[in-house]
Amino acid sequence: MTSGDDTYARMFRRHAHPFSAWSRLLTAPLLLVPLWTRRWWLYVPIGAWFAVNPVMTPPAHDVSSFATRAILGEESWIRDPRTEPVVLALTGIASMSLVGAMVAGYQRRKFGAVAGTGTFGALTLWQWKLWADRFARETRRTGPTEGPHHLR
Repeated sequence: MTSGDDTYARMFRRHAHPFSAWSRLLTAPLLLVPLWTRRWWLYVPIGAWFAVNPVMTPPAHDVSSFATRAILGEESWIRDPRTEPVVLALTGIASMSLVGAMVAGYQRRKFGAVAGTGTFGALTLWQWKLWADRFARETRRTGPTEGPHHLR
């Protein structure tokens, strides 16, 4: 493992902390605020939040949380997203939903902004479920104290 891989794994162990994972998901609607209000400077603190969020918490110490298992499954999936095309498709559709919500926010269309944001959240939770399932499969295959998901 290279030092870059080690840094990457440490970042994911921190992002796998339930507070980091849930707070990042639940604050995604903040991306619409500068568009709706036309206060572009708000992207500075919002961008800082999204940059700091994955590393602000201590590393996850166990995998009892659904969010932890999902984020650790995501880490594995990112290394080769072609292995699970359903998740890849969900990622694309969720991203389009968020972009649609942002466009609706700019146009100040409440229904479109809420519907797009809700769709993004629902699809993200579906992705989390699939990633958590992937984590469970990999943990069964490699054992709880081996493999890329052993929490040290």
